[in-house]
Amino acid sequence: MACPCGNKQTYQECCEPFILGKSLPETAEQLMRSRYSAYTVVALDYLRDSLAPEGRKDFDAAATRKWAESTKWKKLSILSTQKGTSNDSKGTVEFCAFFETNGDDLQLHEVAEFRKEKDGHWVYVDGDAHTHPANENVEESHSRPETFVRTEAKVGRNDPCSCGSGKKFKKCCGA
Repeated sequence: MACPCGNKQTYQECCEPFILGKSLPETAEQLMRSRYSAYTVVALDYLRDSLAPEGRKDFDAAATRKWAESTKWKKLSILSTQKGTSNDSKGTVEFCAFFETNGDDLQLHEVAEFRKEKDGHWVYVDGDAHTHPANENVEESHSRPETFVRTEAKVGRNDPCSCGSGKKFKKCCGA
């Protein structure tokens, strides 16, 4: 079986050893690809464990399982990488994940941040993600938007929502 991440290797040669804990990704891109593959095979433990420690407390296994199982994963395209080699401690991977859910063809366009922990394993820290219809050609025209200068403090995804609901921003107005 070809690896879901799009590499030319088989799943058993490419992402499965990472997902099963037999080896560690050496680069941020390898971690990104293996996390995509983990969604396709619904490997919840790997998805949780490959998050940065500060992000694990917010991991919702039930919601992640529901989304991964109800989604038909089609393709992953890596658009760019910045740093994230085996010699780096941080890296950025820009990618598009193509999928179908509820009868809609969509693509998730994300600029994801990764960090190498002191023990040498890479973790997913955070990302700026946007979902588009699959027919929008984000993949080919991935020029970065103009820089936006904030005049007020940024609301973090784990901060309380500014609407006063008591929920985290990402679970409320940021959803």
